[in-house]
Amino acid sequence: MKNTTLCYIEQGSRCLMLHRTKKANDENEGKWIGVGGKCEEGESPEDCLLREVREETGLMLTDWRYRGLVTFVSDVWPTEYMHLFTSDAFEGTLAGPCVEGELAWVEKNAVPGLSLWEGDRIFLRLLAQEAPFFSLKLVYRGSTLVSASLNGRPCPPEPAGTP
Repeated sequence: MKNTTLCYIEQGSRCLMLHRTKKANDENEGKWIGVGGKCEEGESPEDCLLREVREETGLMLTDWRYRGLVTFVSDVWPTEYMHLFTSDAFEGTLAGPCVEGELAWVEKNAVPGLSLWEGDRIFLRLLAQEAPFFSLKLVYRGSTLVSASLNGRPCPPEPAGTP
């Protein structure tokens, strides 16, 4: 199992999104996601969050919220525990090219129109609704979401185009 972090950095009505277009053998190829990555040995989720945001964007988070734990189960990729964060407090400016893909500030209401994983639509809705800390389990066959459970109970997928 791998542990990762993912952060949605907000600035007013916009959210920093990463279009994954550059990394070889990328399970997120072509998708738009937040910023994050794999936890290294000895790192807490918060340590990983701060390091990954700095490495990928050049930004230094000054405040953040730990919003939930997302468990990804796949018949293609190893099981992953993703620690989900949001932040609207940071210092610095976006650094030069990101090795993972293209960074872009996207209007929040435009995010649902991007190429997203089906399961991401569920947790993005929970974030937008200011849901309390949650545990979300997403099960995929290939790139198809086959089941989702929120806090241990079945959760229907989001219709396409829903945040």
